[in-house]
Amino acid sequence: MSRQVFLYDPPDRFVAGTVGLPGRRTFFLQATAGSRTTSVALEKTQVAALAERMDELLDEVVRRSGGNAAVPAVAPTEIADSAPLDTPIEEEFRVGTMALAWDGEEERMIVEAQALVELEADSEEDLAEAEERLLQDEENGPPMLRVRLTGAQARAFAKRALDVVNAGRPPCPLCSLPLDPEGHVCPRQNGYRRGA
Repeated sequence: MSRQVFLYDPPDRFVAGTVGLPGRRTFFLQATAGSRTTSVALEKTQVAALAERMDELLDEVVRRSGGNAAVPAVAPTEIADSAPLDTPIEEEFRVGTMALAWDGEEERMIVEAQALVELEADSEEDLAEAEERLLQDEENGPPMLRVRLTGAQARAFAKRALDVVNAGRPPCPLCSLPLDPEGHVCPRQNGYRRGA
């Protein structure tokens, strides 16, 4: 079966968002162009890592260009997107591998999110070899979402993604574990229940 690539070049909208209550949220990346929408599920840590690395890459682009690249230093407020995810949310796949790149000629951030694939191998070396073959297989690899963003769109995405990640449960001031509305058993209090 040939690889399915969901290409958005450029998207009308590319956002990270959630469904559910804090502590039980499902995270999504969602790309939209015209009437076409693609939603892929991923972990909270993946959203945070993507946003942080995107900001770092954009900062490096600005630094290397001497400030001449079409990349704003901060997310422009005029393109800030705080709207919820478009519905209905139909998960195309769960993300396993992500990649970021900067196209210097067209001044675009390239985001790739590839479906999670279970591989079986007899040894660590065989597993690493199978993973590399899978990643290099352009024709028969797993489904992939590929989005090309301007510098401003990438900054706006990163800001919103970090805001979404940080909108979860507040941390316990003693142990930094998330506090549920009904509290939690704090290891720093030797198991006594700590209220929210």
